[in-house]
Amino acid sequence: MIRQIVMWSVRGDTPPERQVARERVRDAFESLRGRIPGMTRLEIGLNISSADYACDVVLVSDFVSRDALEAYAIHAEHKRVRAELDTLRLTRYQIDYVVVEEPY
Repeated sequence: MIRQIVMWSVRGDTPPERQVARERVRDAFESLRGRIPGMTRLEIGLNISSADYACDVVLVSDFVSRDALEAYAIHAEHKRVRAELDTLRLTRYQIDYVVVEEPY
């Protein structure tokens, strides 16, 4: 399984504007639920921390394989969401990794 974690900081001059932007990102990615072949998890969280270095939104997605992740990158619905949110993003951080299930 491949996990992708993406974090964004979003535009907004005031806390309410940033909250609206956070919610737009959440809603846009939620619209992908069940539409991406090979995606087995989609979790999106909005920041509640007051730390000035914290990102605003995190997306955690799991894929059955690297091929499924690569297909997601070029999927029409994903491209639609990226285009819709392009002007909201200030920064973006991403990591993709193989999940190794080990006993805790």
